[in-house]
Amino acid sequence: MFHDAKGRGLHSFTRRLLLGIGSTLVLPGAAHGFAHATDVAAGNRSSTSPRSRVIDVHTHMLNSSFVELLRTRGGAHYSIKQVIGGQTGVYRDGAPFMTLTPGMFDYELRLRAMDEACVDMAIVTLTSPNCYWGTSDDTLKAAQIVNDDMAAQSRRYPDRIRFMCSLPWLDAKLAVAELKRACDSLGAVGVMVLANVDEGSLTDKRFEPIWDEIDGRALPVLVHPTAPPATKYLDVVQYNLIASVGFMFDTSLAISRMIFDGFLDRYPNLKLIAAHGGGALPYLAGRLDICYDNMPAARVKISQQPSTYLRRIYYDSVVFRQDALAMCIAVAGDDRVLYGSDYPHNIGDMKGCLARVDALPAGQRDAVRGGNAERLFGL
Repeated sequence: MFHDAKGRGLHSFTRRLLLGIGSTLVLPGAAHGFAHATDVAAGNRSSTSPRSRVIDVHTHMLNSSFVELLRTRGGAHYSIKQVIGGQTGVYRDGAPFMTLTPGMFDYELRLRAMDEACVDMAIVTLTSPNCYWGTSDDTLKAAQIVNDDMAAQSRRYPDRIRFMCSLPWLDAKLAVAELKRACDSLGAVGVMVLANVDEGSLTDKRFEPIWDEIDGRALPVLVHPTAPPATKYLDVVQYNLIASVGFMFDTSLAISRMIFDGFLDRYPNLKLIAAHGGGALPYLAGRLDICYDNMPAARVKISQQPSTYLRRIYYDSVVFRQDALAMCIAVAGDDRVLYGSDYPHNIGDMKGCLARVDALPAGQRDAVRGGNAERLFGL
């Protein structure tokens, strides 16, 4: 059974969502059973002891109240219905982009999965579509529901769970107030923002008060993709092209715009984390530079090549190929890459992402496993 922060059974609506329509959802590990969490952890850790701590900076959680609010208040853009394969997903403008899974709602299941994969700590966040929908009251309520729940889980499992808060970005005044509450009262260690806020650019002037507060606190910010702007015109309804390609485009465009806009110069204390290994940014680093060198429009607000800014941001290890991880480190530096798993999405892979990190040379391996995250988040 899935449980909320207080150990109660989840709302029957969410259970029906996870079970799908006319299908059976198999829980991870259910076919063979889990060993006791502490036994698994002890067994795995003894084989690699002494070892560096593993901190997962890209990993998600939801709760039933948030899903119910999205279902009833998501407006014209968002809907929740069955996806191909029988599970239940979230759609934007008719295109599926996020499938609900049991691990998103069950912290005990999460901790067992972490123990089995030898992951010590998870810095959890909401996922897309985050809180950018509905009225001002709706977006604030959604943020508070999630932040309160994650704070409760962080208190319940202080050595295993931390969280980055979500904010009602569509209302800057409310967002700043919620940021202060989440950091000062709830214990948030960073902020999550989507790569576009209801199709608005992160550099939009209406968000300046929020960025001012974040920069003043020198907080880490996970920039996570969502359905790209103008999704309904992109022909991405079939084949889950938002998840495979659209997300990478969304992050790459958002961070590139921030670089060319001089955003990182205006906010020198920002600690941006570009999700999924920065999308396509490591692959595009040379192209960004040659455009800067040869196109005056690319030099209007910055005086250094974009690749120098790419070394000022952080990246996670959710890339799924060893050569992709190596390229990310080559572009960013081994002090700027952090272990992430994307658990519990259907393509999340705690073990695989960690195996690729563990295949790195020893110095890089220990930094990416957790050393960089300890420094960045002050853990």
